[in-house]
Amino acid sequence: MAGLPPDLHASLFVVLHLPVTSKSSLPDILTRVAPFGAKHPDDGERIRSRCIYVAPPDHHLLLERGHVVVKKGPKENRFRPSIDALFRSAAYVYGPQVIGVVLSGMLDDGTSGLWSVKRMGGISIVQDPKSTAFDSMPLSAIEHVDIDHVVDARTMGPLLGTLAEKPVKRGRFEKLKALRSRMATEISIATSNDAFKKGIMKLGDLTPFTCPECHGVLVSLKEGLGIRFRCHTGHAYSANALLAGVMEMVDEYNWQHIRALEESVMLLNHVGGHLKTHGQADLAKVFFPHADESEQRGQYLHEQTLTHENISGDRLRAEVDEQHARAKKKAGKA
Repeated sequence: MAGLPPDLHASLFVVLHLPVTSKSSLPDILTRVAPFGAKHPDDGERIRSRCIYVAPPDHHLLLERGHVVVKKGPKENRFRPSIDALFRSAAYVYGPQVIGVVLSGMLDDGTSGLWSVKRMGGISIVQDPKSTAFDSMPLSAIEHVDIDHVVDARTMGPLLGTLAEKPVKRGRFEKLKALRSRMATEISIATSNDAFKKGIMKLGDLTPFTCPECHGVLVSLKEGLGIRFRCHTGHAYSANALLAGVMEMVDEYNWQHIRALEESVMLLNHVGGHLKTHGQADLAKVFFPHADESEQRGQYLHEQTLTHENISGDRLRAEVDEQHARAKKKAGKA
């Protein structure tokens, strides 16, 4: 932001993932370093040139013609605000006028939205993976999207200023009627919670998978070489985000099972102790062995759950790293 030209003929829109209960200080931080101010916009606020609009925590930041939309629609990739939702809405409304930028981050957020930006005739930029704290997001974008520029953060501001001055090439995105129709539906879903009524189930192929958040049925949506998923309540996932969500759900179920086993141990011992105290030692002996058996099962499941957490996380990271190995070479060449 510090490298942006003061006379930039553009508006900037920023999404950063933060915990739901966090207060975002990003507008104040950006205002101190950028040549113009940053803010959390209000829903329906008019878009002004040379202003940085930052998504408020737990709200999607979307664009309509001339206005900012701030809504609390379904999460995408388990987050709200969604980078992809912002990119998708900008690409739908402004087509080739859009420049999409993906910075440092984990997994593959932003890839789907940047793909939409390119399909609608816009320009794609990613931070040089070698200069990032977390290279997964830029590497994923490089692998799945035709990237126009791979640069480090320090040179990105001047590049945006140069690109904003170039004439816009029009016409390419207007021919993609089927894609624009699907984008319109998904943008509408991001502003509300009625995906089923809006016909999301008709936009993709039905899958045997269920949403980790609401357990709704998922449909698959193809985007070039990539694939992502949406449930009938509106939650959206990339393949990696869905995998991470499913693994977390498995761990959650395991911990619930462990809790139930430990409660049964306490209850069986409590009842057995009560009977023994009141002179029914023979009857009490029926309960204690079952308590021991439940305790052993709980210990075994506890060990397996911890192992699953470690293996699942390591395996996911290993698969993502392997998936991005070719992209690193491509980024180096770029």
